[in-house]
Amino acid sequence: MYSSVIGKIEKAKRYAEEKGRVTFDSFVADFKGENDDHRLEYSDGNLKCSCDFYAGRGFCSHSMALQNILEGMLAAPAVPQA
Repeated sequence: MYSSVIGKIEKAKRYAEEKGRVTFDSFVADFKGENDDHRLEYSDGNLKCSCDFYAGRGFCSHSMALQNILEGMLAAPAVPQA
């Protein structure tokens, strides 16, 4: 029994190192910014943030940071890269 559990743990560690195995279709995340907390929503290839900067420009530091954290895990780039 323990050998099968050990095998699963080893496989999970290997999977965790291979981020390309996972893609997100949709999610909601809370981001703790320096001045306020913000809600980010990802759905249908679009990432949206609740902050005022995003509302006026369609991108923000929160959405760009999250895209960098999840690099390769989103179905399509959610924000243009500089």
